[in-house]
Formats: sequence, structure tokens, C-alpha cells
Amino acid sequence: MAKKEILPLKQETDIVLIRQRVRQSAEVAKLGLVSQTKIVTAASEIARNALIYGGGGECVIEDTARNGRSAVHLVITDQGKGIEDINKAMVDGYTSGNGLGLGLSGAKRLVDEFAIESAPGKGTRVELWKWR
Repeated sequence: MAKKEILPLKQETDIVLIRQRVRQSAEVAKLGLVSQTKIVTAASEIARNALIYGGGGECVIEDTARNGRSAVHLVITDQGKGIEDINKAMVDGYTSGNGLGLGLSGAKRLVDEFAIESAPGKGTRVELWKWR
């Protein structure tokens, strides 16, 4: 049975806790050190975006398996204003604030599976998977 943990994302210190819990989950899933670093970095980027641009939200961390492979599965949501044009936001260099414009596109490159849903006024939901 998959282990699932729901963490609030309301302040900077919550990002530190999310990073720690994602690393622990990656260890349980027996991901190598490089894969652990990738999923932790991706989680940190998306959580920071949710906090800064979405006003906070939550992070669900789930240990999962499919076809005999283990993975870390994350769902990070916020209730912010949403992203008007996801395709535009996924391009390297796009920024809606003071960032470098690499958060979403960089996170996508770090994981094995990436999904994003957003609508103006309805917040954003990002799913990340890193497989063993």
C-alpha cells in the first residue's frame, strides 16, 4: 500500500520540510542519489512557485509503484490566480515576476513524468513522478 503524506505550504520553512520529506520518500523508493537530488530540486522549485505566485497551498507526497517499479509521486497545488497560458509559462526564460524563468521548465526536465493544470482564478496543480 502506498504511503501518503500531506504537507501545508504556507511559509518558506514549509519548503524546507517538503524537501526533507521528499528526500526521505526517495530513499524509501530506493532512488539513487542523483535521482533523489533531482526530485528534491524539482519539488523545491514547484513549491516555491506555489508559495510565491500562488499564495501557498499544499504538497502531497506519495510512495507508489507501477509495473514492479517504485516511484515518488508529488502533487503540489495552490489556490492562486492561476497561469493564463501554460504553454508560454513552460518555455525557458518565461517569468511572471522576478524569477529566472526556469522553475516550471527546469522542474519538468528533472523528473520522469510531469503534468500541470491551471486556470485563471482557479489555482495550479502540478504532478511530478520520479521512477526507480
